[in-house]
Amino acid sequence: MITRRPRVVLLAASLVLTGCGGGAAATPERAPATTTIRPAPPISLDVAPRQLSGLGPRTWAKVPDDARQAVVVTGRGKNSPRSTVVLYERTDAGWKAGATWPAHNALRGWTDDHRAGDLRSPIGVFGLTDAGGLLRDPGTRLPYDQGGGFTATGTGFEGEPLAGSFDYVVAINYNREPGTSPLDWTRPLGAGRGGGIWLHVDHGGPTHGCVSIAEKHMKQLLRALDPARHPVVVMGDAHSLAR
Repeated sequence: MITRRPRVVLLAASLVLTGCGGGAAATPERAPATTTIRPAPPISLDVAPRQLSGLGPRTWAKVPDDARQAVVVTGRGKNSPRSTVVLYERTDAGWKAGATWPAHNALRGWTDDHRAGDLRSPIGVFGLTDAGGLLRDPGTRLPYDQGGGFTATGTGFEGEPLAGSFDYVVAINYNREPGTSPLDWTRPLGAGRGGGIWLHVDHGGPTHGCVSIAEKHMKQLLRALDPARHPVVVMGDAHSLAR
């Protein structure tokens, strides 16, 4: 007569021989081997973009390869006098944005074909090489021209006084000779194409063609700009910059 063993006994024997994972059973006289699990190296998710935010291929192509600072002026709309300014610094990891500052631009907004008296700010990428103002140098590394020629008088488009608007300025290299005072009237493209486009102190209303920010922000900007980093301004309404 054949004696049948209970299935439970056979199953228990099978688990001892194979292990729960299906491998060979561990030798009782030896402690099971231990595996040291090392933590994975930290992964940084804060990667700076390789390109300036909001710029399309046409605009980005105009940014010089050697530029390591960029003042990006983004208008609310093609016909709006309001915009924002952000100073970007280029690092080994990419472009890093600084603070965002409210700004004014020209009364009628922006244009690709700026003309004298059109009350629009020129769209484009321009160098920033020269500064000046009615007040003494606040500590910029750009060449700085101080003098009475920066006196602003009268009122703006909304009746606001213009006094103090040119206490601090940075010349935008649109239709001007780089390396000269912002007051220089040389116009390489001709007088009809306008000029005298500056970053200057905000007077609380639209400009004729310049970009204006608060006095404390102008001081910060002047102290930050470094000619060794080849600063540029990238300016226009958001839709135009995205082209």
